[in-house]
Amino acid sequence: MFAFQAQTASRRFLAAACRYRSMSTVPDVMKAAVIRETGDASVLKIENDFPVPEMKPGGVIVKNQFAGINFIDTYHRKGLYPRELPFVGGQEGGGTVAAVSDEAAAQGIKLGDRVAYSVLGTYGEYTAVPAAKLLPVPDDVSLEVATSCVVQGLTAHYLTTSAHADLIQPGEWCLIHGVGGGTCQWAAQMAKLRGYKVIGTVVKGKQSIAEALGCDELIVLDEAEGAAFEDYESVDVVGKVKEITGGEGVKCVIDGIGKNTMDISIESLARRGIFVSFGNASGAVPAFPVLRLIGKSAYVTRPKLLDYVVDREELVWRSGEIFGWLMDGKLKVSVDTVFPLDEAAEGHIYLEAGKSTGKVLYEIK
Repeated sequence: MFAFQAQTASRRFLAAACRYRSMSTVPDVMKAAVIRETGDASVLKIENDFPVPEMKPGGVIVKNQFAGINFIDTYHRKGLYPRELPFVGGQEGGGTVAAVSDEAAAQGIKLGDRVAYSVLGTYGEYTAVPAAKLLPVPDDVSLEVATSCVVQGLTAHYLTTSAHADLIQPGEWCLIHGVGGGTCQWAAQMAKLRGYKVIGTVVKGKQSIAEALGCDELIVLDEAEGAAFEDYESVDVVGKVKEITGGEGVKCVIDGIGKNTMDISIESLARRGIFVSFGNASGAVPAFPVLRLIGKSAYVTRPKLLDYVVDREELVWRSGEIFGWLMDGKLKVSVDTVFPLDEAAEGHIYLEAGKSTGKVLYEIK
């Protein structure tokens, strides 16, 4: 009995030692952009001694090389989408696996694997990630581009494949607002890959970017004076949409602008069309009476990414299509600006100013 107990203890010691060795390069503390109170971009503070998150069973620790900056991060920072304080910002990252749980190792995940992922807390040197959330990054795709895919790419994918509930079919018209920057650059290209006819709205300063996306029609707007977004009063967008579509309107509107475009989006719909409102870049969409939809028997949805990657099978399907399009040259990704993590506040200010013409990232060194 004693010999058996000794052997068992020895095995446990060796397993623990192996596990420790797998984590031996992961420190106890890290550099991170931390939010301890909600507010403007100035509340993003760099801390050099924030605790490295604990690796859970079935998870890994990723050493981040890039973190994506997304509008949802600004909503968390402002408290629009509340989170428990303090927290590390971000929910999109890319890097290499630095520590592996036994369960993750059994799934074939190895130290040094190149991965991208989406979980909360990516504005730091290390993030704890469930293995089920990892996206293996093909050798032909850079970590910059792969990180850019995770939130904006997956969001554009579900918006153009699923959120519209098949109320639009190939050959029918889709209106996408703000195709000159961010998620909707992806969405415009994916909508074309799905066979939809695309009308994009774009500010004059980003017109050349939008023209390269393959939209069938562009509605070019002036830039609002003293504001971050297009002046949607400078052009009769609804009138243009009706003109382009022969008076029918569009079967789907993909709208990440929010407050400034809500009325335009609803009024641009065709009979039994759907208003897909996924963002608040110009402010939250105000409440409106459901009777507004009766004129066209229209639909409205307010989706979120997590409900469209509910299991690993769906996540891998979406990411696999995106990476496949990238490697085949069917999808172009524009990385606009890369800020060092030390300039965390500047990254948010830049994004909120509407200056981006593509993906905005932090590089983490």
